[in-house]
Amino acid sequence: MTDNQKTTHFGFQTVPESEKAGKVHGVFTNVASKYDIMNDVMSVGIHRVWKDAMMDWLAPRAGQRLLDVAGGTGDVSFRFLTRAPEASAVVLDMTESMLVEGRQRAEAGQKADKLDWVVGDAMALPFEDNSFDVYTISFGIRNVTRIPDALSEAYRILRPGGRLMVLEFSQLPVDGMQKLYDLYSFNVIPKMGKLIANDADSYQYLVESIRKFPDQETFAQMIRTAGFENVKYRNLSMGIAALHSGWKI
Repeated sequence: MTDNQKTTHFGFQTVPESEKAGKVHGVFTNVASKYDIMNDVMSVGIHRVWKDAMMDWLAPRAGQRLLDVAGGTGDVSFRFLTRAPEASAVVLDMTESMLVEGRQRAEAGQKADKLDWVVGDAMALPFEDNSFDVYTISFGIRNVTRIPDALSEAYRILRPGGRLMVLEFSQLPVDGMQKLYDLYSFNVIPKMGKLIANDADSYQYLVESIRKFPDQETFAQMIRTAGFENVKYRNLSMGIAALHSGWKI
């Protein structure tokens, strides 16, 4: 089978692999100006707690160089540099309009000398081998066409001793709770998207993409397969989201 015959999922749709990146780009172009507001509304602000938990586990240090993939409007990079002012960060995203929104935030001006913004693809990072100390991706890995390729690229660009950390929506371990969460997600979030961002379809996709993402242990094994060691994960809010950590030894 040739590459252009391979298929993948775009939410609950089956699409050619060659089309997914363009569709995902369209989603985030459409919602860029309202992305941060929608994150607050959808999670009742809890995404901020999750990102702080990510920083707690990561423990940024002076001199480290961070690559924040699918970094969008810079939320994670700003937090990283606040905790380690003598570090530096690169925000990479495939959607330029998301980066534009990030550059317009007040924090971007305050940290401009430590922060770069790059348009790029998680599956083909435009950086040399062994060039970063930390790789983060938050609520972005599920949108990648071929997740193993993105994890392999993460391993390639990290220096020995470097750390991968992934924050992503995940699966609740209790069936009854998962059903309640599904009711909220499918019935409320697209309506919020319509009301706030005038775009129900993009948020319908985002909800569906969460359901297509592997569970915690399956994803942990994917990280191990990419070469990372000491792979662990922590559930957040009972598994609505999860943090995965791995090291390049």
